[in-house]
Amino acid sequence: MTTRRADLIVAGGGIVGLATAWRFMQRHPGKTALVLEKEAAPGLHQTGHNSGVLHSGIYYKPGSLKAVLCRRGKALMEAFCRDHGVPYDICGKVVVALDASEVAALDRIADRAAKNGVDARRISAARLRELEPETAGVDALHVPETGITDYGRVCETLAELIRSGGGETRFGVRVGKLEGRYDGAVAHTDVGSFEGRLAVGCAGLFSDRLARASGNAPDAQIVPFRGEYWELVPEARGLVKNLIYPVPDPNFPFLGVHFTRMIGGGVECGPNAVLAFAREGYTRTTINLRDLAETATWPGFWRLVRKHGRAGMGELHRSFSKAAFVAALSRLLPAIRAEHLMPAPAGVRAQALARDGGLVDDFLFVDGPSTVHVCNAPSPAATSSLAIADTIVDRLKPATR
Repeated sequence: MTTRRADLIVAGGGIVGLATAWRFMQRHPGKTALVLEKEAAPGLHQTGHNSGVLHSGIYYKPGSLKAVLCRRGKALMEAFCRDHGVPYDICGKVVVALDASEVAALDRIADRAAKNGVDARRISAARLRELEPETAGVDALHVPETGITDYGRVCETLAELIRSGGGETRFGVRVGKLEGRYDGAVAHTDVGSFEGRLAVGCAGLFSDRLARASGNAPDAQIVPFRGEYWELVPEARGLVKNLIYPVPDPNFPFLGVHFTRMIGGGVECGPNAVLAFAREGYTRTTINLRDLAETATWPGFWRLVRKHGRAGMGELHRSFSKAAFVAALSRLLPAIRAEHLMPAPAGVRAQALARDGGLVDDFLFVDGPSTVHVCNAPSPAATSSLAIADTIVDRLKPATR
């Protein structure tokens, strides 16, 4: 049975899907949106496992979608939080060079920050100690406009706005295919089919699978990487004032372990980055044979292993050894001790991996008849979500004969 339900159907109730539905309704008064989400509540996966950073955009290639949409999205997200009573704090962060060998890389980050229009200030080791007294380092960037918020609250607010505006959010509905037609689009789900004028796939960890089933897949595949965290015990939170990041290793495609003060007052430490054996593999023992087989048979995965195998083994060692994790953290914060850390929930990053083994480095959208699929939206997607939503709405075009 097929039922016409909305002008726009969105598959996926994370922050990007909800933002897209809301912005569509805002920009097209009188039009409705229907969000279909397989879980019982919004934002339970990548959004709900996010540490809440409002990224400034210092790392991204100038002119890339990540750079442009992060800058635009951060301003939109701050305004959204102000307008709707979502807590946020523009607290600032430091990026720390631990020794002279990292200064050149810090220079490159400062150059990118300038080209992206980010206020990133080179500071001395003495000024670093004023901002973060317990931090080691010989040089640093201070990024005063970086902030923190609660993206779970953002999702709840977006869902309420969609409903109050005449749209609908339906939970416990799994979308298997978005069929783009000349006269509209149909979402085929486990509870029947829903018909709309347009449709968007925002399926996160399953975005490539949904796009492939819908005939719109790029030549890339989602490979899930679990990021594991510890949290500072309350009596140790004073060691960290705001956000402390290392200079990223240019030979490894992740930022490295860092310290993040959260909007609720806690401090997260991490993450590492290890292969997850399931797309929703939040623990080391969670295994999904289909997910694992897709990763193991994707040629890009083995090319990635050959390129970054040594660094990957270090990440894996930190996964199994608290002492190794503490050692990595202590490079930034020498006072840190094992007893300062308590376990925190892990997250899983939906990272698109190209056939040649390269991590897809930018947001990726694939258009179909009356449809758009978001096929790569890792960090800073939460920060950028409202700008990503505008980009998707711009791309939506009804199919024509």
